[in-house]
Amino acid sequence: MKISLPFTLLLLAAPALAHHGVASVGAAGLEGPGAPIEAAASAVLPAGSTLAYLKVDNARFKTYEWAQPNATTARFTLLGVGHGFSPWFSAYLFAPYNIKLDQAGGQDSRGWADISVLAQVGFKYDRGFQLVPANESLDDLEDWHFSVFGGGTLPTGQANHRLADGRLDPGKALGFGKPSWTLGLTASKQLSTRLTLSLEASALRFREYGYADGQHVLFGAENRFNMALAYRAYSDGNLGIRFDPVLEAQFLELGRDRESGAGALGTGGRLLYVVPGVRAYWRNMSFALGVKKPVWTRLNEADQQQGSEGREKYRLIFSASCLF
Repeated sequence: MKISLPFTLLLLAAPALAHHGVASVGAAGLEGPGAPIEAAASAVLPAGSTLAYLKVDNARFKTYEWAQPNATTARFTLLGVGHGFSPWFSAYLFAPYNIKLDQAGGQDSRGWADISVLAQVGFKYDRGFQLVPANESLDDLEDWHFSVFGGGTLPTGQANHRLADGRLDPGKALGFGKPSWTLGLTASKQLSTRLTLSLEASALRFREYGYADGQHVLFGAENRFNMALAYRAYSDGNLGIRFDPVLEAQFLELGRDRESGAGALGTGGRLLYVVPGVRAYWRNMSFALGVKKPVWTRLNEADQQQGSEGREKYRLIFSASCLF
């Protein structure tokens, strides 16, 4: 029995206010394994197929008297396209548009950010490791599946973007100034015919950049460890629909930013998010909606990190994709 209308979803954790972010990938179909809301899973695009992708990540931040004017909202919109070059190799291109808004008296920024590229190699374990074959049965999909993905950003965004008052703020810039790189590993397993486990470990690294006003900034390293459970609650192959409740946990370790070679106060820490949500499928399209909330934080200087990761009220995440 072959997979019914399989397709792969690009899922990206959009940059937060200080530009931290990493691209990742995932997969789903009307039958077979389920997909996370945001973390990565292990399947690649079908050979010869092309995927169009949209994601919106809307973050609302807690506000404090000591931080006025506070950062209030960050909206990260991502457009993506992917192509399956073989049954086991896919490549992707992402174009992000970022909006970062402050309270009255603050400084807003908006515009196109750095383009990112990503490649993914998929493999499985069935009496030994092997690259993903061209056609897998539903029984084959019950094996452990893995992928390695890697890539980075290109300095296409305006790193020296000036705010309305003429200042340069690296945390509100539209680019990193130099390429960054990411590398990750995923593992996915159907625990039953309805329940899928997805695991991800990934790293993101930046390079120091000298801004036009003389600042030299190196954004802190990011390490991510994510886990998701997707449950196929309802599926009707004749109508081409499926609904999956999803529960996701994301651990993020942020290194301290460095300014002119010294550690920057008010940056870095460790935090844990939970992301409950739902993924819906209709024919060759998929839609996901989730609410991402920090449930545990150990920020380095919590009383100085308003507007950063871990200081959100919530993040509302929506994505849609279509396979051609």
